[in-house]
Amino acid sequence: MDEFPNYLCLTDLLDQDLSSYEYFQTLAPEVQTALRREDASVGTLDELQARAERLRDSGLLG
Repeated sequence: MDEFPNYLCLTDLLDQDLSSYEYFQTLAPEVQTALRREDASVGTLDELQARAERLRDSGLLG
C-alpha cells in the first residue's frame, strides 16, 4: 500500500492534497510559475519538493 498517492499532474496534486498545496504556497512566485509549466511531471509531494529544490539550485530563476 502506497503511503502517498500519485496524482496525475501538479494541478490535481494541489487540488487533492492539502500538504502539497500548503507547501506550494510557500514557494517563491517564480518557482511556482516554473512548476506550473511542468504540470504533467509532478504527481507527488516528494516530486514537488525535489523539483522545487532543483529549480532553486539551478540558479536559472530570478
